[in-house]
Order: sequence, then C-alpha cells, then structure tokens
Amino acid sequence: MKQGLFVTFEGTEGVGKSTAIASASDWLTEQGVAHRVTREPGGTPMAEEIRELLLRSREEVVDPTCELLLMFAARAQHLARLIRPSLEAGEWVLCDRFTDATYAYQAGGRGLDAVSVTQLESLVQGESLRPDAVLWLDAPVATGMARIAGRGGGPDRFEYERIRFFENVRQVYEARAADPTNHYRRIDAAGSVEEVAAGVRRTMGELHREWQYLR
Repeated sequence: MKQGLFVTFEGTEGVGKSTAIASASDWLTEQGVAHRVTREPGGTPMAEEIRELLLRSREEVVDPTCELLLMFAARAQHLARLIRPSLEAGEWVLCDRFTDATYAYQAGGRGLDAVSVTQLESLVQGESLRPDAVLWLDAPVATGMARIAGRGGGPDRFEYERIRFFENVRQVYEARAADPTNHYRRIDAAGSVEEVAAGVRRTMGELHREWQYLR
C-alpha cells in the first residue's frame, strides 16, 4: 500500500491555519483521498491533556526547557498513536503545527538553543519522519494580531506574548523556508479568506499530482 502524505500547516498567530486546513480537507474529500486532520500539541487524548497544560494561563512562570520537553512528550504520543499508523495505512495526515513550530516558538521565540530542538527531533521522530510538505501561511505579525483582537473570546498564553516574540517566530519560519530540504510551500495569508483558500487548494492539487507520480 502506498504511504500517505504528511502535510503540516505553520504560521504565526492569526494567519488562518484552521480555515486553511478545512479547505485542504475539503479538497481531499472531493478527490476521494482518505485523510486525518489533527493538531499539535494534541491529537490523542493524552497529548490533548499535555496541550491543556501548555496553553493554560497561570501565575507560575513556565521554564522554557519544561515547555520544550512537554511539546516533544505530546509529539511522541501523537506520532505513535495517530500519525505513523495513519500514514502507514495510506491516509494523508493534515497537522496544525509540527516540529517547525517548535523551532519557531521555543528556539526563535523563547531563545532556546536550536541544537536542543534538533536533538529531541531526532530522538522522537527518528532520522526519516519529517513533513512531506509544510504549508507556511505567511502574513505580517500586525495583521495576525489584529485578527486575534477581532475574534472574541480569551487569548491563550501564547497569544499574550509581545509583538517582538512573534516577529522572532516569523523570522525562523522565513529562515526554514529558505532551506529546500524543509519542503516549504509559502501561501500569502494576508489576503481575503477566499484568496487564501484558493492558494491552499492549488497547493493541495500540486501535492496530489506529485504524490501520484512519485509513489
């Protein structure tokens, strides 16, 4: 059986990842492609419990290394119980954030050494499991922040961070996108919902054609 494609969705806050993933899922459904939609941190009951710990607002200052280790703890469970089995069964996996987000947020934003992220990446994912494609939804940080302000509801702990934090995050995404081995596909997320959705569907079509040809 042909292995499914692992597609992740990345970007700073407010770029519309949830809407983009819904567009990608709809496109795959139209093509009759079996797939799973999931998220990080999270994706399994245990990983979702870790997610709640990570995102809950609290008075206690969370040590960045603690945060990093919890991210990879959730990822290990997610990989073992959902991502790997789904890919091996021939299903595509659409994931809202993955290890690129850890490089961006924990290394770029928190200032942790990227070498630590790389070491944990190798430990948890092995040397071969990486996204087949990273759909990077890119928009100016100010645009994303304005969208968050208009959502309503309370922000989580990450959304309280200062603008400079998110500028650092975006810079890491830019640097990773420049490396072709990371398989980035940039989508301009500053446009309308319809424009972004069209870009996502176009990219999914490209990936589907490549998948059919190569595998």
